[in-house]
Amino acid sequence: MREVVFDTETTGLDPKTGDRMVEIGCVEMIGRVETGKTFHAYYNPERDMPSAAEAVHGLSSNFLSAKPLFSEGADDLLEFLGDAPLVAHNAGFDFGFLNAELERIGREPISLDRMVDTVAIARKKHPGAKASLDALCTRYGIDRSHRVKHGALLDAELLAQVYVELTGGRQIGLELAGEMDSADNASAGHSDATGLPKSDPATRREPRPHAASAEELSRHAAFVETMKDAIWVR
Repeated sequence: MREVVFDTETTGLDPKTGDRMVEIGCVEMIGRVETGKTFHAYYNPERDMPSAAEAVHGLSSNFLSAKPLFSEGADDLLEFLGDAPLVAHNAGFDFGFLNAELERIGREPISLDRMVDTVAIARKKHPGAKASLDALCTRYGIDRSHRVKHGALLDAELLAQVYVELTGGRQIGLELAGEMDSADNASAGHSDATGLPKSDPATRREPRPHAASAEELSRHAAFVETMKDAIWVR
């Protein structure tokens, strides 16, 4: 299943009061494995950059003034996102800014049904523990030494690693195909009333027989008879 992990940087905390998205970074994953395909863009917010926000991500008004408007790059972004589930940390924040930018240019907002919030997953998996991106990187041994300031693509890349850990670990690709399908169904909302993945009777196979046949048992007994001074008869 294709998923896109993304992060945004903004001029502040609330798009309803005039704050704008100034950077977005996206990482493509298929079957919880990064494909190497990414999307990254800066946008001119057409307003000043508050010093508190600049201290977080380091993006100045001067730097952003030479970048394109969101309207000029919206099609490229939407093409990359496609119809995949969108994974973000505290996803309501990022969805809020992304949809505010889309609505500002008369485009349809992205459905919240596509939202996968890693903060919610982390709080469920580790109740009472810190759920910040830094804290989760520390918990799972993910190197973030190069993260001096927030950056949308860098944070999306770190979050992709965290997301793998939250949903099965780094060896998730070694699971049996049936288990992978169940994990995909669960993340896509295909679960029953208990929250467990639904099984698909159409794809279920009957177990294969594993008991030895009479012929195989006879051949094994004959082989054992050829062994001299066997340890189990001493």
